[in-house]
Amino acid sequence: MSVCNTYCPIESTLKVIGGKWKTLILWYLEAGTKRFNELKRELPLITQKMLTQQLRELEADGVVHRKVYAQVPPKVEYSLTEQGRSLKPVLAAMCLWGQQHAKDDRQISALKKQA
Repeated sequence: MSVCNTYCPIESTLKVIGGKWKTLILWYLEAGTKRFNELKRELPLITQKMLTQQLRELEADGVVHRKVYAQVPPKVEYSLTEQGRSLKPVLAAMCLWGQQHAKDDRQISALKKQA
């Protein structure tokens, strides 16, 4: 493993996917296009304000696409961009690591309840 000197690529990755919610949002979008309320149901502990903020940041970073339909009521869908889909191996590795290193079944159950 190389040592990061003044610039570390891990920082760039964490800038895009770091935080409590972004990786989970990306994980659920990996399954396909979702509307805001679908994502909110997948992440019941996130506030509407935080979900909006995280989606905007992911969109600004080029990993999430936001499509707005001109209709009443407004319809907005979120999906992964090509750059977002390129994170699939990273998310899969994080998932596998979590499965292998969960301390016990109670921790896994608690995480499932949060998700």
